[in-house]
Amino acid sequence: MKLDFVLNNKRVSINVKGGLRLIDLLREQLDLVGTKEGCGKGECGACTVLLDGKPVCSCLILASQVRNREVTTIEGLSIEGEMHPAQEAFTETGAVQCGFCSPGLLLSTVALLNENPEPSREQIRRALSGNLCRCTGYEKIFEAVELASRRINGLSVQNDKV
Repeated sequence: MKLDFVLNNKRVSINVKGGLRLIDLLREQLDLVGTKEGCGKGECGACTVLLDGKPVCSCLILASQVRNREVTTIEGLSIEGEMHPAQEAFTETGAVQCGFCSPGLLLSTVALLNENPEPSREQIRRALSGNLCRCTGYEKIFEAVELASRRINGLSVQNDKV
């Protein structure tokens, strides 16, 4: 079946087999391997992408479900070689450990900050609750989201503890 959608701000038209999962389309046919498969059951969040700006587990979405919609992967966050403020904050705070969960966490963070530019710590916890990380205690991740929020809102970060 022919599938037309927007991927990382570019129109895509591709033939896919029925029953193909979005994660498999991204990784195997479009060579966007930043999206990781962890559990394959929608429980770990490693495969999170944005679908029309909302975080979804791409292992649970059929490719056909993105017809005429917009998908953003981790590869679509940086613009013209410049990292998104969330990517910079994750790097600076040490929130990135092994990196396996980072793409999903970053996309969930971007969705949160787009919807709520000044989230509380509890709102951050709730927004990231579907993303599992086995390397950290999440504190650095929460700090990264708070730092990204301040940067996006143009608040001073000179005295931030990182």
